[in-house]
Amino acid sequence: MSTPLLRTERLTKVYPDGEVQALLDVNLEIQRGEFVVIMGPSGCGKSTLLTLLGGLERATSGQVHFDGQPLSALRDLDHFRSHNLGFVFQSFLLLPTLTAEENVQVPMFEGPLRARERATRAAELLKTVGLGHRLDHLPSRLSVGERQRVAIARALANGPSLVLADEPTGNLDSKSAVEVLELFSELHTKHGLTLVVVTHWEGLAEFATRKIRLLDGRVVADEPAGRAHRKYNTAIEPAPHR
Repeated sequence: MSTPLLRTERLTKVYPDGEVQALLDVNLEIQRGEFVVIMGPSGCGKSTLLTLLGGLERATSGQVHFDGQPLSALRDLDHFRSHNLGFVFQSFLLLPTLTAEENVQVPMFEGPLRARERATRAAELLKTVGLGHRLDHLPSRLSVGERQRVAIARALANGPSLVLADEPTGNLDSKSAVEVLELFSELHTKHGLTLVVVTHWEGLAEFATRKIRLLDGRVVADEPAGRAHRKYNTAIEPAPHR
């Protein structure tokens, strides 16, 4: 069998403030090309798991492996994240004084692309998410759904192997939420993007291939979801490198 893109071994996270046990002995494997939703009630450990998978926090014990390599062995996690991962958050985290095109370019600033190449790639990604006509708009001139689309385009800026999303529909109305989920589904089905999405919305599972449910920091269910039996062969074109 091929090496999983992500694998956890007895992943445990305890926060010292009040000795809150957020995760306990979580063992998971996530393969390339999966669209995984992580579900469960508030406080069950969903967001904590996502931050550990993305190397944003260190585990109390246990290990996260990315493409066979333990994250604990990496000296520069910022470099690892910028070259391998894309993040989408509930609050968008767009810079208010930058246009949509400029916001998408932000992750590219430490890379090898020249300014014109960055602008071209940002425009292409915004077109991919349906915002080719909003390149020069500031976030304040965009709807909340459009802001989340810009955030998704930004997550794709460096051609990541994996996109991690934390409650990406949490601030959206129902129509905008469905549009964002349809976009995730399109990125998965047409481009083979690997997605791990934390959500409280049961309906999101209909767009995914696999559903993992947490309760009190433990995995209590791991089963196929709505699109489990479809297979896709194409991949998102990576960002150019020199």
